[in-house]
Amino acid sequence: MSLRIGLTGPIGCGKSTVAGWLEELGAHPIDADEVARAVTAPGEPALDAVLARFGERYRRPDGSLDRAALAELVFSDPAALRDLEAITHPAVRERIGRQLRANDDAGISVTVIEAIKLVGGPLAALCDEIWLVTCDAQSQRKRLLGRGADAADADRRIAAQGDITERLRPAATRVIDTSGDQGAAQATVLAAWHELTAG
Repeated sequence: MSLRIGLTGPIGCGKSTVAGWLEELGAHPIDADEVARAVTAPGEPALDAVLARFGERYRRPDGSLDRAALAELVFSDPAALRDLEAITHPAVRERIGRQLRANDDAGISVTVIEAIKLVGGPLAALCDEIWLVTCDAQSQRKRLLGRGADAADADRRIAAQGDITERLRPAATRVIDTSGDQGAAQATVLAAWHELTAG
């Protein structure tokens, strides 16, 4: 069976960067955000359920989900976020489970699951290790602004996650701090990789 590393942590702290480094080392990545986009694509049952809950105004002219508009709503309304997750998370978990089984059948040695909501749900139980990717608040905000978020949106997304780092820390097998020098973080990842795959 494939060794499974779960990557989690606050938005903007470098989960995708760490996943990229692991992919370069030979791991097979599964990005829960990409899976969430797939399960809410036109023709998928989850899209119909999302639009039934939130309204047709969140359907774009091409039939796809207006993710930006919906994100603006759910990151300022905790109840709406819970409703969205109740619709999408079961579909995401089922799709990731299928990918994990396919990886095992294909003989893939290491799979990385990247997900903010990894801990506290069924996905964590599928992982052999949980890596918490963190950074300082200044780096986090700067990275979100660098992705095109305006200041108010960045602050809203950060606030919506609250003290996520401290809530996740007890579940973490390893903590990867990506603040400052990326070379130091990459060296930490490389050392962990060699430790896990040496046998």
